Amino acid sequence: MAEREAGRVGLRPVRKDYVIAELTAMGEIRSLLRPRVEYTAYALGQLEPGLFERTHWYHARGGTGTGLVLHSRGGLGDATFVMGDPDAVSAILSIHPGAVNTYVTCQPQHVDRLQSVFRLSNQQPMIRMAVDPQAFEPAERVRTIALHGVDIRRINQLYSAEGNPSYYIADHIDHGVYRGVVAGGRLVAIAGTHVVSRQERIAVVGNVFTHPDYRGHGYATAATSAVTESLLQYCDQVVLTVDPKNSPAVTAYRRLGYEEVCQLVEASAIRRDPSGFGATMRRWKARLRGRRYDGAFVSVR
Repeated sequence: MAEREAGRVGLRPVRKDYVIAELTAMGEIRSLLRPRVEYTAYALGQLEPGLFERTHWYHARGGTGTGLVLHSRGGLGDATFVMGDPDAVSAILSIHPGAVNTYVTCQPQHVDRLQSVFRLSNQQPMIRMAVDPQAFEPAERVRTIALHGVDIRRINQLYSAEGNPSYYIADHIDHGVYRGVVAGGRLVAIAGTHVVSRQERIAVVGNVFTHPDYRGHGYATAATSAVTESLLQYCDQVVLTVDPKNSPAVTAYRRLGYEEVCQLVEASAIRRDPSGFGATMRRWKARLRGRRYDGAFVSVR
């Protein structure tokens, strides 16, 4: 009898409690991100002056561990980054879900929790690769050029080469590091950055693209090499994200000295509660419950 009762008790969802606080002190946020710099590189970059002012950071602590959620707004739209214990992340998102439409970066263990808050589309498992000045091996020299905001028209023309419209703006190019390859008088390959932080000495390379008619000549590798070489003049580490099924790209990055450091998932996300009413009510109740803890008190099952 006792065993049957224990079995029934064991089936009951266990309540997990968390105290959630919004973080505003840059030093405190940095101390949470630095131990996992390869995964948190994008988030660290958001500490840069001019970007930090457009971010909201939330931290949860409870019996199962801690979690962190970053909601940021940038030139290419809203983004959400999560790390830590999945249940702690779920507790944060239940009262701070962020923008209605966002681009999510997480790790595989977070996906189920995110799906309770968002409808995820274009879900893509990725690998994060990193390189430092000691490991970097420049590509064989293919001439590249520096790109700036004044080049935005031909940059968008290149990114639109496969039929998908591109809406990069000049400021995004000027605030990043972009290099390109020109052939036959036209821009045919490009590599750039998602975020660059001289303050944190970290950068995320991305937006690598070659015109379909010019692939197979190593142009994207040359552009990526040029961007990486420039960044490593003032960054301790440079990272990028790549589809593990894209073997040619992974091989090319390895030749430059990049090595896999972690796995992650990227996805477009639409909030299931677009009005935000449910989150608002939960947030109000959590703040009442959390007054004695100097935060919001959230329970999840």
